[in-house]
Amino acid sequence: EEKGTTLAEELAGAAGNDSDAHREYTVTGHSVNLASRLQDTAKAGETLISDSLYRLVSECADCAPVGEIEVKGFENAVPVWQLLGLRAEPGHARSTPFIGREREKRQFMALAEACLESGSGQSLLVRGEAGIGKTRLLEEFTATAKANGMATFKALVLDFGVGKGQDAVRSLVRDFLALTPGSGKADRAAAVEEVLQTDTLSSDDRVFINDLLDLPQPVELRSLYDAMDNQTRNAGKQEVVAKLVQDLSEQRPVLITVEDIHWAETLILGHLARIASVVADCPAILVMTSRLEGDPLNQAWRASLRGSPLTTIDLQPLRATEAEELAQNLAEAGGQFVQECITRAEGNPLFLEQLLHHIGEEAEAGVPASIQSLVQTRLDRLEGVDRRAFQAASVIGQRFRLDVIRHLIEDPNYDPKQLLDDNLVRPEADGFLFAHALIREGVYGSLLTGQRQDLHRRAAAWFGPEEPELLAEHLECAGDPQASGAYLRAAEAKAADYHIERALALAERARALAGDPKEIAAAACCHGQLLHDRGATEESMSAYREALDIAPGELGQVQALTGLAAGLRIKDDYSGALDALAKAQDIAERHGLTTELAGIHHLRGNIYFPLARHRDCLGEHEKALSLAKQSESRALEVQALGGLADGHYAQGTLVSARQFFSRSVELAQEIGLGRVEVANSSMLGHVAGFLLEPRTAVECALEAIDKASRVGHARAESVAHRAAAHGYLELGQFEESRHYLECDKAIVAAMGFYRFKPIDLSLEALLLFAEGERQEAAKLLREALVISRETGESFSGPWVLGELAYATDDPQERMEALAEGERLLEKGAVSHNTLWFHRFGIEVSLRLEDWAAVEKHAVALETFAKAEPLPWTRFFATRGRALAEVGRGVASPETRESLRNLHREATERGLNSCLPTLVAAMADETRDPHAIVT
Repeated sequence: EEKGTTLAEELAGAAGNDSDAHREYTVTGHSVNLASRLQDTAKAGETLISDSLYRLVSECADCAPVGEIEVKGFENAVPVWQLLGLRAEPGHARSTPFIGREREKRQFMALAEACLESGSGQSLLVRGEAGIGKTRLLEEFTATAKANGMATFKALVLDFGVGKGQDAVRSLVRDFLALTPGSGKADRAAAVEEVLQTDTLSSDDRVFINDLLDLPQPVELRSLYDAMDNQTRNAGKQEVVAKLVQDLSEQRPVLITVEDIHWAETLILGHLARIASVVADCPAILVMTSRLEGDPLNQAWRASLRGSPLTTIDLQPLRATEAEELAQNLAEAGGQFVQECITRAEGNPLFLEQLLHHIGEEAEAGVPASIQSLVQTRLDRLEGVDRRAFQAASVIGQRFRLDVIRHLIEDPNYDPKQLLDDNLVRPEADGFLFAHALIREGVYGSLLTGQRQDLHRRAAAWFGPEEPELLAEHLECAGDPQASGAYLRAAEAKAADYHIERALALAERARALAGDPKEIAAAACCHGQLLHDRGATEESMSAYREALDIAPGELGQVQALTGLAAGLRIKDDYSGALDALAKAQDIAERHGLTTELAGIHHLRGNIYFPLARHRDCLGEHEKALSLAKQSESRALEVQALGGLADGHYAQGTLVSARQFFSRSVELAQEIGLGRVEVANSSMLGHVAGFLLEPRTAVECALEAIDKASRVGHARAESVAHRAAAHGYLELGQFEESRHYLECDKAIVAAMGFYRFKPIDLSLEALLLFAEGERQEAAKLLREALVISRETGESFSGPWVLGELAYATDDPQERMEALAEGERLLEKGAVSHNTLWFHRFGIEVSLRLEDWAAVEKHAVALETFAKAEPLPWTRFFATRGRALAEVGRGVASPETRESLRNLHREATERGLNSCLPTLVAAMADETRDPHAIVT
């Protein structure tokens, strides 16, 4: 090997030798040397010839097939490979040969061939007991895939020590984007920009890829993410991963391997299900491994594959002949001891491999009885520093970095060469990996309690607050009483990043480890809040009750009482909620808790809304706003502004309601509170409708629908759909109105928003009026009335009753409906009831030619809006009086002018549903001029 010889020339020379035997000798004899020289001699674009050379080089580099050539002395054409580039970390030569498993290998080769030929793949699950050879089989699958020109990506599910960006899904995403595990923020951000420049991901996917790469969200995207429910966030991330897989497979067939899914959490399993459904339609294969015990791919998971194929291979122990062949390849000599090792291993290749590595001066001591005892024996044979490093690594987890180990053993120059040579660990990305989880478990089990706790304490200090989850885990293992508080802070950090499932798990751990009552109460409150945000109201209330029972002193009870009140409000237990808030307020006022008081007043204002206590509702939110400003909490200020908007809507001061809704939306956008922004945006369309701006109502509603649907805010989307339906109804565009009504009905049914169902039925009845189906409309309104009485008459009762009085032909039913509606209005109801009830009251009175009643309802509309005049009340009161004059046959010139002005205004505003009656009245026509829609 002369200096200056290029790698291509050197390897081509070895491949072109006339003697097959000598060729094999050349490759084998120089394997270590060639592998080490790759770092200095290989250049991207060089060619490698022959499969055996490819397999050698592929230990440290990525290659792709580029064709075949004829070589003198070889009967068949020889494949040519191109060197794409060296890996970030050179591979450590594996000494374990691949023995047996031929059936499984052929099975995979058939899958790979079918994938390449058909352009569609499938998923494969390899199951088996620990140490049975799942990882070694995956390595062979990977080599086969590479030999067939497939791009390969891998991830490992860990049971302990998972830092930021190291879970299986995030590891895969980094691998997909050619990022190393240690890639900095700048590299990750650049990768996002690069992938968004392609057709792989859209701009809407940025928020999800940012999360997957642990990048901070800009304010506008944080607002969007905040507005999403947890299910939408998770679905969005799954879809991004699916798109990346699809795009990669279009460039080159893909193999994805994920090991040890028996440790996978629900979120990871959800991603795997989505990937499995994707690979069925593109040239890609997903291979997963799991232990038999704890296999998580249950019936529900398999059902989520949407019919995508999944093949399961259960690995059996090696046959006796295969075990003997493996032993012959690994042991320097035979003999009775080797046979004893084969017998003891019982076909488990990991156990056999480790036993044979054990052969030497310890052989006379006999064959260890188990993996654990074998690991202990091999550990005892290590020199002091290597033994300490090996034990320290076991404390970190199955994957570890060298800088952490050097810190733990206080040796900045430590080199793990001996651990690598003994095949105890192997290089993995920017760190190292135990050769098997069982080895790590055996080493960890060898530590004395004091040693283990000291190493975990050192590890906790190393990771610190920047890795809150790892800090908490190591403090727990160290037996440190601060572990509960660390888990609580980790849960809060995960919740702030919208990783709700993980936050819940950490909060539960904080509760389990909490020692004193104060810690238990704090952990229970955190758990309760997360459950509340997730929609698990009953479980949330249970957590808050636990906190309330155990919280020491009054101060610890405020958060628990407030959280409990929030759950009681959802359950419509308004009395219980108000009692809890009264207790919380008493404590908070005596201790000057300004921030807590702002939240208490806001929640009480929200409770007063459905109770139709409009002045009280406004008063509470005004107090909340003042306290929010005192505490300098912009988040609480946004909430208070939204509460004031609701309060003004409830009492009918709708001009003010629009102002507060707009201010709340603007501030929410500014500070990234997207959920508040979306909720209040959906109300702007309704307010515009009552301000007689149907075009604006539709515009606002459609924008709100787009926002709400993007983030999965079902309630806001429902509200916006109704606003669009009402707006299109006033515009006389009945087909569009029905479309948005049907959309809303679907959401209401799916989500159980039964309080909104009476309004949907009322709107559907209005559309039936337009079709002349008055009797069908009356049937719907009777159904709506029943539901309204069940879900809260103050929200929709008078509205439904007024419309029923208009629809029915039964005089008794009409009279009773009007009388009941008036009684409910006297008791108090949300403003839209007053506006719609008297609008229908005018129409009923016109139909009955009860001119005095027309005036009564017109006056009622004007009186209702006396404090803050509304275009709605002015228009329909004026219209009612003018139509009554025409109906009486005494229309004066002033009345005619009024009709012309009303017609002009309706035309300008787009109130097309009102135009037919005005046109008929202006023409002195006597046919029914009293329908709201025709």
